[in-house]
Amino acid sequence: MIIPISEISTDALSNLIEGFVLREGTDYGDADCSLADKVEQVRAQLKSGEALLVYSELHETVNIIPKGQLELTDEMTE
Repeated sequence: MIIPISEISTDALSNLIEGFVLREGTDYGDADCSLADKVEQVRAQLKSGEALLVYSELHETVNIIPKGQLELTDEMTE
């Protein structure tokens, strides 16, 4: 289920984004970025629709995924 970012508090969104960017394996390329910069990059991607906030009922978790990844998942389940 896609969660519109307008439906959650600013603090909750910030915490979700920070958790996402702190996960091991999150790749931002060769350039070093501060946590604040990474958080703002992800926030901008969520606002533009490039990334989506997705709730998994099965795992009872919230994740941030690229929009294209969701479209691929939808195609695979059809």
